[in-house]
Amino acid sequence: MRLFIGIEVPQSPKLLEIFEIVKNAGADIKLVEPYNIHITLLFLGEVREDRVEEVKDSMSGLKFNKFKVTLKGLGAFPNLTRPRVVWVGIVEGQQQLRQIRSYILNELLKRKIRPEDDKDFSPHLTIGRVKSYNSISNLINTINENMNVDIGTFEVNNVVLFKSTLTPKGPIYDKLFEVSSIDRGGSTEDNKTH
Repeated sequence: MRLFIGIEVPQSPKLLEIFEIVKNAGADIKLVEPYNIHITLLFLGEVREDRVEEVKDSMSGLKFNKFKVTLKGLGAFPNLTRPRVVWVGIVEGQQQLRQIRSYILNELLKRKIRPEDDKDFSPHLTIGRVKSYNSISNLINTINENMNVDIGTFEVNNVVLFKSTLTPKGPIYDKLFEVSSIDRGGSTEDNKTH
């Protein structure tokens, strides 16, 4: 099964507004469904069913305090002249995301499970993939105009192992396992994006 480890991102009015701005650029882009938005920490790709417990085991020792992630600005990979992936930047919370990823990566490698993306990690939130370069200049202008826009802050309480099922309408993500922060005692009010 196709697996990845990530952080759920709550939908906020500001984030949905950014989706609309990118959509209205008129470029040939496949946007992520807002209910599927997440920060990918590790993409594992295809993992045999008999190894899923080992993946869960590699996450189970993770200890972290809840922390804030602040989203800011649009950008693109690999660069702005030939964008393939449009993303929202992360300005606060990068260090914690890197530490969590590093811990899980080491645990996976101890179990001889090699993620597909074990290279450099640049924390971001993918919002769309460019399908062709039709009207690409509009998209580039939109990204440039929104490079420094504040999108909001949310609190990270869980790290989740997702199963991704590809369908013609887009991927369906199912939670298989999650690790909560060690100080998860806060009220649900604290978890809203502002």
